[in-house]
Amino acid sequence: MSKEALIVVDIQNDFLPGGALAVNQGNEIIPFVNVLMDRFDLVVATQDWHPADHGSFAANHHGKKPGEIIDLNGLTQIMWPVHCVQGSKGAEFAGSLNTFKFKKVFQKGTDAAIDSYSGLFDNGKRKSTGLGEYLKAEGVEKVTVVGLAADYCVKFTALDAKEFGFEVVLPVAGTRAVNLRPGDFEKALKELERAGVEVRR
Repeated sequence: MSKEALIVVDIQNDFLPGGALAVNQGNEIIPFVNVLMDRFDLVVATQDWHPADHGSFAANHHGKKPGEIIDLNGLTQIMWPVHCVQGSKGAEFAGSLNTFKFKKVFQKGTDAAIDSYSGLFDNGKRKSTGLGEYLKAEGVEKVTVVGLAADYCVKFTALDAKEFGFEVVLPVAGTRAVNLRPGDFEKALKELERAGVEVRR
């Protein structure tokens, strides 16, 4: 039987209602994710972990507002509110999440010069977080991806995991979307299906 792992993406305070970059109903996935963790021998998590001077923060660019798009060191970058700053309360995992199940946590977005939506690589694929390599070394062939948010970090983690050679499953009950534009959630799910990800609705 092929070994399976669960990747829990960025279920952090700043992405929950009331947080700096709140995902609508993001808190609703936590009970589902907690139950799901019991079905896996190997559970890993990703954590957005930005330095305060991160290039994706609108506040660090004079006159820029969240939602605007800039060029950041050669990559298209959406401007975000300041969120998940290293060591802050907002960067901590949600209090109701069973974090004791996490075998290992992979931090991302740690380089101020480049953003990192995916749990496996930065946005320019310049540097690996080590997550893909770790799972391969553990003999994992299939991953289930849950967390926040469906149209950014979850989507790119699932796409990169697929590209890395894993079978990938995404249960829709285990994710919610930012929806900067209406319909982004559905668009992300369709993109994942086209890439060969098994989306369980």
